[in-house]
Amino acid sequence: MTPERASGDPPAPRRVDTAGVVIALTLAALAAVLVWDSRQLQTTTMYGMGPEVMPVVIAIGLGLLAIGNLFDALRGNLPARESADPKAVWLILAGLALLITIIGLGGGFILATSALFVTTSTAFGRRAVLVDTAIALVMTTLIYLAFDRLLTLSLPAGPLERLL
Repeated sequence: MTPERASGDPPAPRRVDTAGVVIALTLAALAAVLVWDSRQLQTTTMYGMGPEVMPVVIAIGLGLLAIGNLFDALRGNLPARESADPKAVWLILAGLALLITIIGLGGGFILATSALFVTTSTAFGRRAVLVDTAIALVMTTLIYLAFDRLLTLSLPAGPLERLL
């Protein structure tokens, strides 16, 4: 029992979380765009599943998230949000810009993805930039080798990828 409420008083009505409703509608719209876009793909397979299946699977997941989020937003059950920190958003956007720039200039997958990894970890509050850089280089090298050697799928190649 909370001290601000007397024992006979009804609980205060919960308010609809407007931001939660907007997020739910955005998730639903993104799911609809994925389904629409997957229907525009040219299928080359005569049987079985084609490339349009995975976007639909992701859209189903987004739709379920939208329904759950909308339900909680209408009931007022979403947790309170913290104040926004624009520095984290700007760091992630800078990481994405670095990813695009490095790949565009021929730097390759390993360097580009490592830059994104380091800026994202910094945005989430980690301050070990040198350790994160080492982790990123090892992880992205292993990912590149898995895609290139095991799956025989090509990723953007740069100077480090040519050494492998």
